[in-house]
Amino acid sequence: MNNSNSPTLKRSLPLKYVVFFGLAFMAPTTLFSTYGVAVHSTNGMITTAYIVAFIVMLFTAYSYAQMVKAFPNAGAAYTFTQKSLSPHIGFLVGWTIILDYMFSPMISALLLGIAMKAYFPVIPMYVWIILFIVTVTIINILGIKVAAKLNMGLLFLQFGTLALFIIFSIKGLLNGQGAGTLFSILPFIDSNINMPGFMSIIPILCFSFLGFDAVTTLSEETKDPRKSIPRAIYLVTIIGGLYYFIGSYFLQLVCPDYQSFKAPEAAYMEIAMYIGGNFLISYMLAEGIMSSFSSAIAAGTSASRILFAMGRERVLPAKIFGYLSPKYRTPVFNILIIGGVALSALFLSLTTAVSLINFGALFAFTFVNLSVIAHYYFRKKQCSLMGTIRYLIIPLIGASLTGFFWIKLDIYSLILGGTWFAIGFVYLLTLTKMFRQPPPELAIEQA
Repeated sequence: MNNSNSPTLKRSLPLKYVVFFGLAFMAPTTLFSTYGVAVHSTNGMITTAYIVAFIVMLFTAYSYAQMVKAFPNAGAAYTFTQKSLSPHIGFLVGWTIILDYMFSPMISALLLGIAMKAYFPVIPMYVWIILFIVTVTIINILGIKVAAKLNMGLLFLQFGTLALFIIFSIKGLLNGQGAGTLFSILPFIDSNINMPGFMSIIPILCFSFLGFDAVTTLSEETKDPRKSIPRAIYLVTIIGGLYYFIGSYFLQLVCPDYQSFKAPEAAYMEIAMYIGGNFLISYMLAEGIMSSFSSAIAAGTSASRILFAMGRERVLPAKIFGYLSPKYRTPVFNILIIGGVALSALFLSLTTAVSLINFGALFAFTFVNLSVIAHYYFRKKQCSLMGTIRYLIIPLIGASLTGFFWIKLDIYSLILGGTWFAIGFVYLLTLTKMFRQPPPELAIEQA
């Protein structure tokens, strides 16, 4: 347990910064960079796919909102399952969700490196990756308010991208480009839908909503977290969903022949050239670089707080993972470790990182839904009619949906994620002396 002289996380964030943080983690402009691959997998029903992913995530967002009211601590899914189900399950959930946050900055670094290499081919890609990671690490060390304010500015640029794209899209559609109309069911329905392909893209789109999980890691740095964090969870999910719905709708309308893309992974650039020329392409590329910074800062902040929660409880070595800088009130060692992991962008493939992230997110989502049932329905005896609906039926639907899509992940994701899970399980056996003792737990009053 921390003594009274130890530095603690500082409650300094109002609701708006928490919402901005969650949206920044989502990096909503990734809608554009993933569009070409996603629309092909859905047979043109990309907006419907986002709606399905939104519904799935709305149930889980509800469960997160309920759990943060009970446990407003920095550990997020790790804390929720540890306190509601068991310390052992909590550890394994924390172990898997760390994949999401640890590898998200790496993905941002890799995407930025690829873009900068294309613009400046003389400069090696590793130079851009290293500069990017060093910058993000310094920003996160300086403190949560610095990161939050910077993310707010970068986030406005991302919404500016959507607004600019919509303006060019409307102009083009009214001039007869693409579908030639502002209203169409084309992005919603296709009679030739390939259902297995459609369902396979949903887990990837679910990851696009991970921002609501990220905001719960700020519970100990948010003013009045029992009110602010649940509101932020819903706002992040709904605002992010609207961004994806509107953006994907216009993307498909302006270029309904999605099979004509020369390079699906860069389809949004072909669309941007088609409706806005070099100006729109240049703007979207520049903003994409900014969104990489935004997402990496948010992901690094969240990962460092989860590691801090686990270090403070001595599940991980406390001297390293449970350390806070007295000056900046940030978990400096954790931030440096995350920066080191992000350097794997120098040699790890994007496919590998995305596979690990999808496994960790859906695994954690499933157990957070189950945590609501364990804590409220069974432990707190909320068994009235309304209690049964709120604390049994709704989270059970959420757990069923996320569990279904978790087992539907591709074999590559299951193998890589399962290997990481097995490593965590072996470490847990060692930590608990073959389950003869529980992992150390955090006293709630410490938060």
